[in-house]
This record gives sequence, C-alpha cells and structure tokens, in this order.
Amino acid sequence: MGLVYLRELNSETKFAIWKIEESAEELLGRLQLDERERAKLESFNKGKRRLHWLATRVLLRYLLKTEQYIACPSDENGKPYLVDYPYKISLTHSYDYAGILMSTQGECGIDLEIVKDKIVRIKDKFMKPQELAFIKEDAIEQFYACWCAKEAVYKLQGNKGVSFLEDMSILPFQYKPQGVLTLVLRKEKKTYSFQVYYEKFQDYMLGYVVEAVIG
Repeated sequence: MGLVYLRELNSETKFAIWKIEESAEELLGRLQLDERERAKLESFNKGKRRLHWLATRVLLRYLLKTEQYIACPSDENGKPYLVDYPYKISLTHSYDYAGILMSTQGECGIDLEIVKDKIVRIKDKFMKPQELAFIKEDAIEQFYACWCAKEAVYKLQGNKGVSFLEDMSILPFQYKPQGVLTLVLRKEKKTYSFQVYYEKFQDYMLGYVVEAVIG
C-alpha cells in the first residue's frame, strides 16, 4: 500500500489516502483482529469490499503510529469509532483507494468518489431544483463536489435517516478544482450549516467536513 496523500488541516485534524496495491492476505498480515472483526471480514465476498475494509484498518494504524491492536467498532448506525483514542473518525473508499479523516475537534465526515458522467443521470435524486439551477448540465465535477459534500455530512451526523434530496441543501457556489461550499442540513426541526471542503484528486472527487455547527 502506498500513501498518496496526507494532509493536516490543523493541529486537531488530518486525513490520508492510500492506494491499495497489496492482496487481502498481505493486508491481513499487518493486523490483529478480534473474533467480531474476523467474523465481519468473513461476511464479505472476496474482492474490493474486503480489500477496502482491510486497507482502512491498516491505514488507521499508520495514522495512529502503532502496530498494536486498535479497537474500532461501529455503532448501531454503522458509524465507526475508536474506543481507546480521542479522535473522531470517518472512513471512505473507492476502487483502488481508501481514506481516513480523523479529528479531535468534533465529529467529521469524508467521501471519495471516482468521477464518471453517469452522475448526470441521477442528479434529480439528490439535488433540488434550486440547487440544479446554479450548475451547468455538463458540470460533472461540480455534481460530484455536491455529492461528496452531502455524503460527508451524512457520515458526520451519524449515518442516520437523513435524505440527500429532502434534508440537505447546498448554497450556490462557483466550482474550482479545490474549494469550499456551504451545506444546510434540516434535521428534527433544527437547522445546521456546514462548511464542506472539496478537491479534485486525480480522477476522483474528495469531500470532507469537521463539526462546526451554526444553528
């Protein structure tokens, strides 16, 4: 596995992306898993899902600078958390890459997606008409910036029942290869505003956010 991107956003927050080049057996050889984790690993079909799961756990050890066992279960909504470390974490993966965002600042979320033009066909499923109004039809990368932003906030707030279409709104922004957008989340009769960072990474789009709520 090769580290292809490591960025410290501030003294409390950092993320990393790795390219997966090892086999599942090679990745597994770097880990110590308990019975619950081994059972979960066995539940995955051999292929990308297993590689992604293993790669994020190996990357987590790299970021925490330890070769020891790391307890990283998931809550009832599937959100991963660390038992013995102060960091909030978020995991992502897409094709040959795996990524982790960790922060002591607050809850966080990260999403990595390969950029393909098929997103235009599903734009109405996750974007409101007023959001589509500020995006040109062929602005594939801007659509992905919006998708990654909504996915990152979805992960931040705990993978709970929130609709990308109904509950999240992105304010108009001018797309650049690296930028920030504002996402408004309406949840349980409350309104929250998030500054979500996005950037083009090779043939992928990356979105990430750390808790900084205005409501």
